[in-house]
Amino acid sequence: MGCKLRSMVLAWAVAALAQTPAAAPAQAQSWPSNPVKIVVPFGPGGPADVYARILAQGLTESLGQQFIVDDKPGAGGIIGTDMVAKAAPDGYTLLMMSNTQTTNETLFARKPYVLMRDLAAVAPVNSSDLVMVVHPSVKARTLQEFIALAKANPGMLTYASSGPGTPYHMAGELFKAMSGTDILHVPHKNSGEARTDVMGGHVQMMFDAVTAMKGTIEAGEVRALATTGLTRSTVLPDVPTLNEAGVPGYEATIWLGVMAPIGTPKDIVERLNAEIGKIVANPQTRKAWAEQGAVPMIMTPAAFDAFLRRDIEKWAKVVELSGARIQ
Repeated sequence: MGCKLRSMVLAWAVAALAQTPAAAPAQAQSWPSNPVKIVVPFGPGGPADVYARILAQGLTESLGQQFIVDDKPGAGGIIGTDMVAKAAPDGYTLLMMSNTQTTNETLFARKPYVLMRDLAAVAPVNSSDLVMVVHPSVKARTLQEFIALAKANPGMLTYASSGPGTPYHMAGELFKAMSGTDILHVPHKNSGEARTDVMGGHVQMMFDAVTAMKGTIEAGEVRALATTGLTRSTVLPDVPTLNEAGVPGYEATIWLGVMAPIGTPKDIVERLNAEIGKIVANPQTRKAWAEQGAVPMIMTPAAFDAFLRRDIEKWAKVVELSGARIQ
């Protein structure tokens, strides 16, 4: 998945991203004069890492300076996020973030930063549905059968995630709350490790990004029970949604975006927003991402800021409903 997506975006980037704005403000014109670091607060191989590398390649081509991806996983994304929150606001340190960061605002009672106080919205990237998968040994071929199995064995089944506060964790907690089941959460250091444990049968179930799990499902290494959008995934059309298969009203997705330390010059933020928007809007990019189940997102910095604040409120309600708050 990653290689194919990178190669398609790179081909487009070489041809179309070499142009820079003709009349950018003076500060943005001189930036970047040094390499720019994109901190990914999650492990390698997951959606944030994969799409950060695609953005880095496109931005390197368009801005003529190297953009470097730096994976800094740990503490449910808090370690890497805090690094960026404390970095100099000069446009040379960026954060590749997701709804993990908006969830963490209420999931964790104590954090060394406050998202919307210490970081500035730059641009969204894309979103995708999650898919609920089980190891083939699980004696449930449908969502309803899995719910019945879980209710008959409270506390005995397990689900994996890439750590507290990640979309995979919160999708599981929301499922438990809405289905009335008791399933044990098994957090991992990153999504790759969680995925490996489910494929190996060490953990029974996982919610994972469609973009990351599609090939594994097609290979028969896991069984897909349901997707998490309100409509069926275009890349897994035969898999029902949780909403239609037995958990009415269920919806959970994963989205990605870019933030910078608060105080980063407005013209640099706007230039980054415009360049990321070019990558996201390109027809080749959209086609490549659609084949993986990712939907491009384009917003102004102000609109993305408002989106983030709404998402914080949304996940605060889920944290309250699930009782998953971490002290």
